[in-house]
Amino acid sequence: MKFFPFLAFTSSVLFFSYDASANDEKSALIEEGRYLAAASDCAACHSIHGKPEYSGGVSFSLPIGTVHSTNITPDMVHGIGKYSEAEFGKALREGIRRDGATLYPAMPYPSYARLTDHDVHALYTYFHDGVEASSVATPENGIRWPLSMRWPLTFWRWMFSPAPVKAQAKTLQTFTDPQIARGAYLVEGPAHCGACHSPRGLAMQEKALTAADSEAFLSGGVAVDGWVPTSLRQENRTGLGRWSEEDIVAFLKTGRNMQGESFGAMTSAIVHGTQHLSAADLLAMAKYLRTLKPYDKTQKNWVYDPASTSALRRADVSARGAKVYIDNCAACHRTDGKGYPAVFPPLAGNPVVMGENPASLVHIIQSGATLPKTETAPSAFTMPDFMHRLSDQQIADVTTFIRHAWGNNAPAVSREDVVNLKKDMPPRNMVDGEISLN
Repeated sequence: MKFFPFLAFTSSVLFFSYDASANDEKSALIEEGRYLAAASDCAACHSIHGKPEYSGGVSFSLPIGTVHSTNITPDMVHGIGKYSEAEFGKALREGIRRDGATLYPAMPYPSYARLTDHDVHALYTYFHDGVEASSVATPENGIRWPLSMRWPLTFWRWMFSPAPVKAQAKTLQTFTDPQIARGAYLVEGPAHCGACHSPRGLAMQEKALTAADSEAFLSGGVAVDGWVPTSLRQENRTGLGRWSEEDIVAFLKTGRNMQGESFGAMTSAIVHGTQHLSAADLLAMAKYLRTLKPYDKTQKNWVYDPASTSALRRADVSARGAKVYIDNCAACHRTDGKGYPAVFPPLAGNPVVMGENPASLVHIIQSGATLPKTETAPSAFTMPDFMHRLSDQQIADVTTFIRHAWGNNAPAVSREDVVNLKKDMPPRNMVDGEISLN
């Protein structure tokens, strides 16, 4: 009988020890899910500045109309509180809602198909136990019948979205170096870089979902809210061919480096996503991106040409747009076009400047831009908008000067180009890099 108190005490110790261990394991899993949510850029699409995190409502303009991101908090009515882990994984990786309907491909489930079972489990645990429930209802989508019918999306999904098992195998088997394989997993999967930076076909499908599919992967995408995603491959002029691994890591961590600075949707992706990734993961992504061969193999290397610099320093402003540049741009970007890196970006040799489509450069001049404010680079310098200071012709002229000078040698921009691009000007909150995309 004297053993009973001892046994009871021992049982209690074991119970509390097990309970504490289980809680520690769950807490660790929640933190892992939080990290994966940042890597997957969930906040940028499912959160609006000033509203509960992950409560949805962000609008996306698609060719068929406007769709809104959903509430992904654990709310039982308006969120995903009723989703089982299997249903959550099916929505995340296969684009199938709990009711069996297919999600609009604004949700990058073709990329998320690469997520491992463990990562799905961590994300599910985080969104159900680490996120506060919010009762915010998702706005109605602005798509008219018959385009609002979802059943045709099922055929789209069958044609263009890979099965998770096959998708995971393709990404993991392509690279033998474990560090590069990790980078490939992050870029092709959670970070879904191809959703913006890969070209799309007639059905708005990504022409390539992985590096193994084709060299079109990450070769530059269609305009998103007025911004043109550049190539992330190794093109010397319009890609990352002159970026070192350190440049890529710095850009993903702070939104700026010696080569350029972020703007548009990329700013949101950095502020709410990549800045929170570990140094090891950022380096893995950089190493992977450096393996991607140029898509455009006809490009000649960019070589700095000092002729424009010499002319400006002689007060020779005879070149088209040169006087506008001296009066409005040179103080920050300098007469040599090299700017003050990590503060005011260089224009000489900048891939955004030399791209075939001048939309991003024109919109930055029209609307201005603000550097992202990150934990390791909190200074958010702002470029003012020039739309109310310069005429359409002056904007066309200075854009042409920037695209011609310092060896950039990109095509000229006309007044008509500027007028037409005004119709697609990005919303102000996209210029300022806020969390909202609408």
